[in-house]
Amino acid sequence: MTVKITDVARHAGVSPSTVSYALSGKRPISAETRSRVEASVRELGYRPHAGARALAGSRSNVLAMVVPLRAGINVPVVMQFAVSAVTTARAHDHDVLLLTQEEGEEGLRRVADTALVDALIVMDVQLHDPRLPLLRNLGRPSVLIGFPSDATGLTCIDLDFKAAGELCVEHLAGLGHRVVGLIGSPPEVYVRQTSFAQRVVQGFTSAATRNGMSSTVHPCEATPAAARAVAERLLREQPALTGVVIHNEAILEPLLDAFEHLGLRVPTDLSLTALCPDAQATALPVPLTSIAIPAAEVGEQAVHLLMRKLSSDPTPESTLLAPHLTVRSSTARRVAG
Repeated sequence: MTVKITDVARHAGVSPSTVSYALSGKRPISAETRSRVEASVRELGYRPHAGARALAGSRSNVLAMVVPLRAGINVPVVMQFAVSAVTTARAHDHDVLLLTQEEGEEGLRRVADTALVDALIVMDVQLHDPRLPLLRNLGRPSVLIGFPSDATGLTCIDLDFKAAGELCVEHLAGLGHRVVGLIGSPPEVYVRQTSFAQRVVQGFTSAATRNGMSSTVHPCEATPAAARAVAERLLREQPALTGVVIHNEAILEPLLDAFEHLGLRVPTDLSLTALCPDAQATALPVPLTSIAIPAAEVGEQAVHLLMRKLSSDPTPESTLLAPHLTVRSSTARRVAG
């Protein structure tokens, strides 16, 4: 069975990064700690990966971007983050290794132990992500695109999705709407407690409560049939519905069609807001009032944060990008009836 750097760290009672520094000489390590690490290396028979030996004292100039393409993920939007990260990394003379399979703790440990990469960007972060303990102790810097419930000891960046949910509701409240619904991501995204989806719900619900509005939340599969079904259910459960927030890029046009077939005109009868890329919002038959997903900015800043960490420069632990709502043709003042 292959001995890993994490096995050496556990045996020596130190962190994986300390083992790495003791073997590479990149940072000063006390003589006592170095001796303990070397003893564990000999006893366990640890052999650094050939790439690690060749790169001792240097870097691979490769970043890993962990983008698990799980069920319910909108791939085109995720790829916008990836393209931005790749482009920015090249400006820093780094390449990006894109990992799209489900990379749990073992996957992350495998990548870190081989010394193939200098640092990691991790996406699709869950509120209680099982990868967090390992990320806190890896011998590689990391940046998370997304915020777990406890971000202590981590570097995280994302759109402030809670504020985005609030902003959509505040816009509808300002137009006089009193009954609103959130059509959200596919159910499996909520089952995983994916951070961005949960935070939109938190913001939507708290703003509706604060404004004394009646509200409901409906996850929705990313299919036209599911869009039709959720539109019918919304109107059946909330006959007085006049405002909707959509957080599901794949069903924007099917939802517009569904509401039209149900006899509702946008925005005369129903005002719609969405969280989605601007290109999608403006390409629809009725351009949507929306909050853009700043994929390019987040991907770029994630790489910049990693570069600062690699250079041992002070790095903020938390970077939340403020949402900006662009008003278009899909929202209007509620007509009292």
